[in-house]
Amino acid sequence: MRPKIYLFGDSITEMSFGDGGWGASLTHHFSRAVDVVLRGYSGYNTRWALRVLDKVFPAEIDVGNAGEPLAVTVFFGANDACLPDRCSAFQHVPLDEYEHNLRSIVSFLKMRWPTTHVLLITPPPIDEAGRLLYPYFDNTSGLPERTNEAAGAYAKACIAVARELGIPVVDLWTKMQRFPDWQKSFLGDGLHLTLDGNRIVFEEVINILTREGLSLETLPVDLPHIKEIDPIDPLKAFKI
Repeated sequence: MRPKIYLFGDSITEMSFGDGGWGASLTHHFSRAVDVVLRGYSGYNTRWALRVLDKVFPAEIDVGNAGEPLAVTVFFGANDACLPDRCSAFQHVPLDEYEHNLRSIVSFLKMRWPTTHVLLITPPPIDEAGRLLYPYFDNTSGLPERTNEAAGAYAKACIAVARELGIPVVDLWTKMQRFPDWQKSFLGDGLHLTLDGNRIVFEEVINILTREGLSLETLPVDLPHIKEIDPIDPLKAFKI
């Protein structure tokens, strides 16, 4: 069986298999070498993610497969960073708990699969004006349920946890804000990604996977390429 890469996160991960999504792009990129498996859950924060880890990654998936997955991306924080006094307060997770939860998620994955590469991704920046145009819940306050300042604090915490644990991290919050007009170029509703925003995530994840030794040049394909098949004796390529 092919090796796997799991994508674990909230709606930004769940939506990543849509047209032009970063998960779909990863699937296309690794189409002959790796199965990319989606585990995205819209609206989830790290507190909820911890509660469902055994269901998302049950012990049974280790039985009869090709071994440990190559990598798991962990992409939470956008919901944790909802403000506790706004309309999405039920999704809020305090900053110190967010850090603890990230450590616990990584610990679970590394205990299950010691050689698997775990990659953290920070929450993206927030376009507060965009969030007011596309509220998810009844918002009578007229204030955005997320702010870019709060998202930045959670992004810094995510980076700190990654450094503490010695694992790679995509600093999406900083990366996107290096570009002009990032609010409309990368975010469709102030939070979720446009095609260009998805491209940024895809490129950053590929760069880190390549640095970790997971590239098309290093990963074997599971069946012969057409160029390896002899037109005179095609079946020879499939002999074991």
